[in-house]
Amino acid sequence: MKKEKVAAPVYSGKKHNLITVLLCCAGTLLNLLLGKLSEVFGLPLYLDTVGSISVSAMGGYLPGVIVGFSTNVLKSFEDSSAMYYGILNVLIAICSSIMVKRGFFKKPLKIVATIILFAVIGGLGGALIPWFLDEIEFDSATLRSELYRSGAFSREVAHFLSSFLYDLIDKAVSVILSVLIINLIPQKQHSLFSFTGWMQTPLSNEESSAAKKTSFRVVSLKTKILVALSVSLILVSVAATAISVALYRNALIKDHTKLAQGVANITAKAIDPELVDDFLEKGAEMEEYKDTLNLLAEIRESSQDIEYVYVYKILPDGCHVVFDVDTEEVEGSPAGSVIPFDESFSHLIPDLLAGNPIDPITTNDSFGWLLTVYEPVYNSEGKCVCYAAADVSMVQIGIIERNFFIEMLAVFLSFFILIFVLVRWLIEYHIILPVNSIALSTGTFAYDSEKARENSIERIRELKIRTGDEVENLYHAIAKTSDDSMRYVADVQKKTEELAQMQTALILVLADIVESRDRNTGAHVRKTAAYARILLHEMRRKGYYADILTDEYISDVVNSAPLHDVGKIQVPDAILNKAGPLNDEEYTIMKSHAKAGGDIISQAISLVPNSGYLDEARNLAAYHHEKWDGSGYPYGLKGDKIPLSARVMAVADVFDALVSKRSYKDPMSFDEARKIITEGSGRHFDPLIVDAFVSAEAEIRHVEEDFESMTDETGCFNVVH
Repeated sequence: MKKEKVAAPVYSGKKHNLITVLLCCAGTLLNLLLGKLSEVFGLPLYLDTVGSISVSAMGGYLPGVIVGFSTNVLKSFEDSSAMYYGILNVLIAICSSIMVKRGFFKKPLKIVATIILFAVIGGLGGALIPWFLDEIEFDSATLRSELYRSGAFSREVAHFLSSFLYDLIDKAVSVILSVLIINLIPQKQHSLFSFTGWMQTPLSNEESSAAKKTSFRVVSLKTKILVALSVSLILVSVAATAISVALYRNALIKDHTKLAQGVANITAKAIDPELVDDFLEKGAEMEEYKDTLNLLAEIRESSQDIEYVYVYKILPDGCHVVFDVDTEEVEGSPAGSVIPFDESFSHLIPDLLAGNPIDPITTNDSFGWLLTVYEPVYNSEGKCVCYAAADVSMVQIGIIERNFFIEMLAVFLSFFILIFVLVRWLIEYHIILPVNSIALSTGTFAYDSEKARENSIERIRELKIRTGDEVENLYHAIAKTSDDSMRYVADVQKKTEELAQMQTALILVLADIVESRDRNTGAHVRKTAAYARILLHEMRRKGYYADILTDEYISDVVNSAPLHDVGKIQVPDAILNKAGPLNDEEYTIMKSHAKAGGDIISQAISLVPNSGYLDEARNLAAYHHEKWDGSGYPYGLKGDKIPLSARVMAVADVFDALVSKRSYKDPMSFDEARKIITEGSGRHFDPLIVDAFVSAEAEIRHVEEDFESMTDETGCFNVVH
């Protein structure tokens, strides 16, 4: 990785980050100032995201999120609900950072798209919170109310549409102001708005991008850490929220129970127990009844949390209404009417009939989901003549509980994003970039020359990673190991080259020993190796057997090809060099050379295991007389059961036998030999190899002619190599 020159010293980040902090403070103050001016002048705008948009556009997501979050925290000291809307400012800051990188702040149409996106986040997102909290008002002279009163829009549509339209104007002005600020500040100063945390030699933009885009087998370390962080935060938040909501709910129920008990107690004291039976019989005919009913209505209206206030006399046939205060939705039952017992009160009937005190009870029956408190009313003789009751709607408690949850969720999301982007920034500079820089530097090691090896080590040294933790320890260990390894590699490469040369020489010597016994073959082993090389490369060019034909495989086959007739060393000279045709017995002995060759090389493999070239040498020696249709020898293998190298050698071996002069025959012409090869496609030979033979005809002809015109000693060696 070639380094670009860096103007600042390697570890000058503290001074730079101090400037960034000051600029973040300036962005926050700009948000607060513009928001206050908008409020003072009565503008239908907020203008509290200009600083967030500007700072994130120039410095990235981290300073933008800090500005957006800080703005709403400071605003919440004056208006606590501002904290709930912090998530919107934070989201707009993140989107600004993403969109400026994609050029959305440079072209008019893209600026319009940016404005619409921000209006969706701020307008529709901002409308969700009061909608969830049931804080939508339609009784004032607002656009929302006008849209609703027009009859063209439902309550919800009017709310969201008006919020979006207001925010569309606000975001249009905010984005335009932000674009002006961005363009007024010189481009080279934009980097001052970003936080840096280099714990190594700073990378160029290209190197940094490469370090961040490293591929992984499953998932990146950064993703794992962020997922673990997110899951941990979510689990902690869920637990904390669940506990908080449960405690808040219990507190609400306790408070409302006390309220209902107070109202029931006051109601009980407002009733003359000596007149209860008269109230049941005469009801509204009595002036005292009317006065008491009005008093009970005032008691109910003293608290908006009280749903119902009533007085029942409990008798075996049900609840006899003494008083039942009307509500806006439900008209009270008249005195003397009987209301059957709800099923939820069935277990309390004995105590109610006995006039015993009753604990508060929560029910969900015909009158809805209610928290009910009963207060006994005793006459002068100490006998319970009726019960005064007060109901609190549990639905209302549920709404308060839900609102509390939504408020906590909105605040949590803001904190979550702030912590998430901060941790993401930290792990990027302290873990991801250092580790990936090491991976990129070591992954591009070059071993082919001493100069290349020195450059590879220098790239590691130039990183100068100083995280002060396990990553730095890993870096120093890798640097030392790499330095040592490069020296060993140089020695190993030298020795490997010497061994490879020795191996090739030994194979040719062994092949020459075998060939020298057969006066009929001439330069057969060298020619077949040359033909095999041509066929293998042509097959790879055509895409045949692409998963097999690697450079290493082709090298192993070509280098071991001279050993394909090594088994002939066990064939007697009389048979090997017979001038005429072989009889059946002699032919059987001659055919045994294939199995013998495989056995000879198998013995060598047992001494030198895991040797790729010997494996292919065995395949060539043992199977080069097998045929595609299964009629070959020594094992009668068929189709792709025959090793590929042996199928290639079968074509090369037969072709060379056809075009070569023997003591017992004259050579065929190239065209005659080609015809026999093509006619054997699908029977004797693999059709794909025959196709490669035909395609490479010119090169094969050239090799055949060269060997024909040269002596064995000179021509064969030069052609093969």
